Amino acid sequence: MGKVQTMRVDRLLSSMGYGSRTEMARLAKAGGIVLDGAVLADVSLRIAVTPDLPQRMRVEDEALDPVAGMVILLNKPLGMTCSHKEAGPLVYDILPARWRRRDPAISTVGRLDKQTSGLLLMTDDGALLHRIISPKRHVRKVYSARLARPLTGREGEVFASGRLMLEGEEKPLAPAQLEVVSATEALLTVTEGRYHQVRRMFAAVGNHVEALHREALGGLRLPEGMAPGAWRVLSEAEIGAIFD
Repeated sequence: MGKVQTMRVDRLLSSMGYGSRTEMARLAKAGGIVLDGAVLADVSLRIAVTPDLPQRMRVEDEALDPVAGMVILLNKPLGMTCSHKEAGPLVYDILPARWRRRDPAISTVGRLDKQTSGLLLMTDDGALLHRIISPKRHVRKVYSARLARPLTGREGEVFASGRLMLEGEEKPLAPAQLEVVSATEALLTVTEGRYHQVRRMFAAVGNHVEALHREALGGLRLPEGMAPGAWRVLSEAEIGAIFD
């Protein structure tokens, strides 16, 4: 078991986006910070930053936000961008406004383009993010694709061959698995994350993706019935399932 980090209360709350350290001191003096059922008036106090802190601390009569190291599962809606800076609706806009000020910052684990919906992870754990997206990990991603033209029957063999080259690239794609759902619908499982990969794969076999939705990442699936735009923080067991 690793060493438990301790932090001053004002620094902790400031890093979680609640406000400046001066504002946290003012809030504490007004009785707005409660730890283990008692008002915490001295924000210079160092406390252990443990996963159970949101169950033990309240800020302005609300449970503390998850501490650093969290992973968020979002059912990304269409029309939203996985960016901090682009114009238009951003996936970060769905989260509480103060989470935009967290340090370390929350980032998306890879990206889904504006016209792709489905399972998107977001985290403030940089090491975990890089583990998930690392080509060496071969974390599988399952996409549901609706196509403009009927499948010909040869796509599965081409995608599984490990020889398909995308336009403008010099390295062939790793083998991918195609499961036909109907004449114009398929599930595609890939282990890479190249730019617009699924759309370009179908383009390479003469088809066009009209709708694309990510259903799974590793052993983690989008919960049935989860509405577009809905999100939740994952448990340790669910985070572990990513690598199953």
